[in-house]
This record gives sequence, C-alpha cells and structure tokens, in this order.
Amino acid sequence: MTHMETPRPATVLSDFATLALFGQDNTERLVAVEPNFESGVTRFFRDENDTVRRDNAPFQRWMLLDKKPEYDLPNAEYSELEGEGYRWLAEFPTQPDFMAARHIVREHHTGNLTYPGGAKAYFLRSGATLFKGMTFEQVSRFQFDIETVGLDPEVPENRILLIAVSDNRGFLELIEGDERQILERFATLIRERDPDVIEGHNMLGFDFPYVLKRAQRNGIRLIIGRDGSEPRIGEERNYAVTAGNSRPFRPIYLYGRHVLDTYLMVQRFDWAKQALTGYGLKECARVFGFADADRVELPRDKMTELYRDSPDLVRLYATQDVIETRKLAELITPVDFYQSQMVPDNYGSVAVTGNGEKINSLFIRACLLQGYSVPHIQAARPYAGGYSEVRVQGLLHEIVKADVESLYPSLMLTHKIAPATDTTGVFLPCLRELTNRRLEAKRKLQKPDSDEHYWDGLQGSYKVLINSFYGYLGGPFNFNDYDAAGQVTEAGRELVQKIASEIEATQGKVIEIDTDGVYFVAPTDVREKHDEAAEREYVARVGAFLPGGIRLAFDGRFKAMLSIKTKNYVLETYDGRKIFKGASLRSRSDERYGRKFLSFAVEQLFAGDLEAIGAHYGELIEEILAHKIPVEDLARRERITDNTFSSDNRARMAKAAKGAIVGEFVRLYERNDGSLARIEEYDQDEHTRHYMDKLYKFAKRIEEAMDAIEKGAFGRLIQKPTSQGLPQNLQTSMDLFG
Repeated sequence: MTHMETPRPATVLSDFATLALFGQDNTERLVAVEPNFESGVTRFFRDENDTVRRDNAPFQRWMLLDKKPEYDLPNAEYSELEGEGYRWLAEFPTQPDFMAARHIVREHHTGNLTYPGGAKAYFLRSGATLFKGMTFEQVSRFQFDIETVGLDPEVPENRILLIAVSDNRGFLELIEGDERQILERFATLIRERDPDVIEGHNMLGFDFPYVLKRAQRNGIRLIIGRDGSEPRIGEERNYAVTAGNSRPFRPIYLYGRHVLDTYLMVQRFDWAKQALTGYGLKECARVFGFADADRVELPRDKMTELYRDSPDLVRLYATQDVIETRKLAELITPVDFYQSQMVPDNYGSVAVTGNGEKINSLFIRACLLQGYSVPHIQAARPYAGGYSEVRVQGLLHEIVKADVESLYPSLMLTHKIAPATDTTGVFLPCLRELTNRRLEAKRKLQKPDSDEHYWDGLQGSYKVLINSFYGYLGGPFNFNDYDAAGQVTEAGRELVQKIASEIEATQGKVIEIDTDGVYFVAPTDVREKHDEAAEREYVARVGAFLPGGIRLAFDGRFKAMLSIKTKNYVLETYDGRKIFKGASLRSRSDERYGRKFLSFAVEQLFAGDLEAIGAHYGELIEEILAHKIPVEDLARRERITDNTFSSDNRARMAKAAKGAIVGEFVRLYERNDGSLARIEEYDQDEHTRHYMDKLYKFAKRIEEAMDAIEKGAFGRLIQKPTSQGLPQNLQTSMDLFG
C-alpha cells in the first residue's frame, strides 16, 4: 500500500520522544491482550493472511508507591525511581499477589498509582501497543443491530425478532427464526467470523444488554469471548466527550475483543462541528451523507405488526441500520484506532477515555522506561483562560475568519512552556514530534497516489493529541502545572488581541475574537474585489508580524454573520447554508417547538424581517393556548439512567418514567398541574403557561440581535405572556401585521 513508502510511525524508534509516543516494543499486528489469572498475558495477533493466532508472554503486575512500605506486601520486589512523587516501583510475580497487595496498601493509606485492569498495566510497562504495522482496514470489525417486540427484555413476550449482522470483509446476514435459534446463530457467527472489534449504535445502551437478558431468559450461554467466555457488564463509568463534558455508560467486556459504541463516539466527533441535531443513526447517516436514497424509517412501537404484515420492509430497515452503523464507524473511529498505536491501553478504552488521560499514559510510560518517578497531581486552582469578545452584534455581510494554527501548541513550542515536574524532558519533544508527524502525514495525504484513509486517520489522531497538550497542563493529571497553563493563555490573549488591533489599524472591522481566531469584515479595498485570493492575501499581511513558528491562517469566508453574543453566532455560506455555533440558537436539549421558532427567527433576521418574527411569536402563543402544537414538539427526550430513580432532584421524572429501564429514552411533557408525563398519556393537558414562558425565553436569546438591527425592536415585537396569552395591546399590533 502507498503509505508503506515511509517507515510506519509506530515502529520508527529513533529517539526518546518517539519512544515516549509509541513505546519501546515494536511488536506488530497485536490486536488484543488479556491478563492471565496467575501471571503473564495472552496476546492475540492478526497475521497478514487474516488468521488469528495467540501466544503467552511473561508479565509481572506492578504498582507505584510514594514511599517504601514498612509493612509486608506479598512477594514484592522494589525498585527506587529517580525523582519525587511515586518513586517506588513494586512488582509481583502473580496476579493474586498483586490483588492482595492493593488491599493492604489501601488499608495503610499509602499513596499509590495502580492499574487493576491488567492490559493497560502490561502496555505501560512493556512498551507494546495495539495495531502496530496495521491499517484501520486490516482489523476485523463486526456490526450488529437488533429488532425487538418491545423495549424491556424482562417482559417474557418482548422477544428478539431478528438480528442484522455485517463485517468489513463483505459479510452480511439477517438472523431470523425463533428467539433461541437467533441467539445461537448470533453467537456462532461471532465465533466463526472471529472479529477483533464489535460495533453497534447505542449498542451499550440497548442492543447488547437486551441480547444478554434474552439469552439468559432462554437459558443460553452466549459464548463469544476468545477464551470461550460470556460477555461481562462492567461498572458505570463516564465517556469523555470533551474536557468537562461526559456521558455515563456501562461498558461490556468481551475477552480478546474490543466493543465500540458509535452512539457515544459520534458525540465527541461532532462536538466541534455541531452538525447534528441528535445522535440517532438516521440523523448521522443523513448529515454525514451515507444514507440510502430509499431509506426506510419505521415506528418503533409498530415493529411487531410490521414484521408480521410486511416482513421484507423490516428486513430492509434492519439491513440499512447495520450497514449505516458500519459506515458511521468507518467515518468516526479511525482517529481512535491510530491513537491506539501510541496510547498504552485497549482500543475500547482509548475510544472512551479523555485526551488528557491518554497523554498522561504516554508520559507515565516514558517515566517507567527511563527509571523516573511519576509526580503527584497538583491540586486544582483557577487561572485566566482564553480571550473572547464580541465587538459588533447583529447582521453583518462579507465575513472573513482568520485563526492562528494550533495556537496553544505553537505558543508552548515557541516559548518553551512545559510543566515544572517534567524532569524527563519529554513534554515538549513529544509535542514537537507529534507536530512534525502530522505535517508529514498531511503532505502524504496530498499526494495523488496516497492511501487517503490511512494518512487522514493518522494526521487526525495526531491533531487530537496535539491540541490536548494545553488542556493537560490545566487538568487533573500527574504532570499538570497551572502556572504553565496560565503562561500559555496569557501569551494567547496578548497575541489574538494584537491580531485584532492589526485588523482595525488596516481599516478592517472586528466582529468577534474567540481564543485563537477573529471574525472580521475586511477593508473596503479588499471587499471591492469580491475575491477569496484578495482575502487570503490580506490575512497573510495581517499575520506578517507574528514570530516564527506561529502562523495566522485564512479559515473561511462567509456571505453573512448573525452575531448574537460571545461564542454564539450563525454563519451563512456563499451557497446559502447556515452554520450555527453555540447553544443559544441550537441546542439538542431544547424542545422541538423552540428549535423551530429559533430556526424561523434566524431566517427572518438574515432577511431583515423583524415584523415576521413578532407575528410568528404571537401565532405560537395562540397555538399553545389552543393546544394546537403537537405534544411531540413540546416534549423533551430524556434518557433513563441509574440517577433517574435515585436522585431527589429527579423525582418528577422518576414518577413519569416508572416502568422504564436504564438506557431507554422517554419523551416527557409538563402537565398543567406541574407533573411530568409521557407523550403517550397526553390528553390536551399541557401546562400552557409553562410553554408560553419557555417560548419567551427562547425569544430572549435573539434579543441582542434584534435590537442591533433595530433599536428597541425586541421590546416592541416580543412581550412576556400572561396566563391568558399576550397583553391585549401587543396582540392588537400583531393582528395588524397578520
């Protein structure tokens, strides 16, 4: 393949930075590692002929301690590491010795750093990683999707109707029959196809737990692990969407295989893009452009009748589901796959772990390799963040965006900002090496005969880690340093304000400054050319004063921009598309009637028709009072979690969701007595005052934009409703425009 023209990044072990990034063990085609009960690990390899083999490798369990114990740990061998913090390495010949030692250490409250899972401990100490020498296409990936009678697997009659399965080797099958036959065939196919990875959409929240429960009801042992074991459901943990934003889920472990849920992973993938209004499979396929033109959509609650009366339709629906799952995985998971060639952890864990923790693992591995201690985590403390400012609100035309490429990483490299605890000197060399490798991958990507998927996945995996080095400094990690993080943001604030000043000094009009970029209207002489080349040349002139290693880049041009408030705006492209940024105008948690109103309002703001916004607002108030808005548009979609039934703050929701199972989604609306109910119970009893007040709050989000276009427009056209609707004088003015 074309990407083999240069040495594979995961096996070029030329210096310490490369060793830190990829580990010192260059074993190739390793697809899974499982700890043995007594000692050592079992390793699984997928050879070039696509067969799987396994071997056993020696490995001693270990832990790091901040002092040498004065008490006995079973069969422990100690090594003192250089430096402060966790400076004693204790190693144990067997897993039982290690587990006993963990218990003893906890009882004595000795500071420790341990990895009980086994596989991660092996990767950290050995320097091996998964998938070296492999491309994303070379691992075996298996997808499945189920169709069921109901949503609760505990109900006896809620059987599985069929399971659609596929893999990335061209295999596709619909499994039908009685439920026992379906489950047995499903397990047989996994054993026969022997995938390294199992993928599904909301698989951890629904499909896999459902299959396990139905297998249990049928008395079937679902033997699908590579050691002949059944799946194991883990304890609830959090999926890191972004820093400070996570989603709870319960992982499922399969011996020798990795389990990836695209429903979780697409949330991280879309976080910056904000292209999706929801994370359902059909929405993802439509937005990302791989939905069938004849895509079938069927009501969940009618599946049994449809399967009885139109089985081919349900079969097509399930087939499209599983194919779209595979295509979605091919779009969103390569970054995590290629990160697994660097990060010392299992693929399934890399896919859900935050980027700061991934970087932390790289540094801990580097410390162990060099015989250095691992520092303690600094206690959190505040520091000033990036610079954001809106200088102009309202509707503006002919917009240019310029931003500093990789602002914070560039500043760290230029100013040599690194954590004070980095005694190994690994932080900046790793950042520079990742940056160089990404540039090389991007160059390879541009070659006409390049393996596009490989190089794009590789450069994407580097980019994610590069952009996380700053966040690492200010996070709860072993090499964090809040002073260093503050130095980075201070330099960033100074730089971006200088860029804004340079734009204004050359007669440009700055609209918004946001951390690493500026939206602006170019000077008249540039605008008059109506030419992207002129805008690019202007950005280059503005950025000419920047120091070496820091580059101001042209990042887009737009027909218009609706500036609302800091980090909340709408861009209109020259082909008429709208790009929403920020939660003010588009939030997935908003009720549909509010989203529809805001979408309408945005269109009118771009058209300059403020009267239409006021008229539509009045019409919606009347429709709410007359119970004319569909309850589906009023309702909120809520996911049932363990907290739903244990939190006092969620008592109303728990009462409405009674009978629902964890992982299920319910649609709830507010009744006129203040209680919540499912939409299936709707009886013209929605709380009209609540929904009118909520509509007013939606409208308040565009107050600044309306008033920027016409002073006082919001107060003139939008008024807070009473329990009877709008005040009479305002309603009368609305009627004049009707």
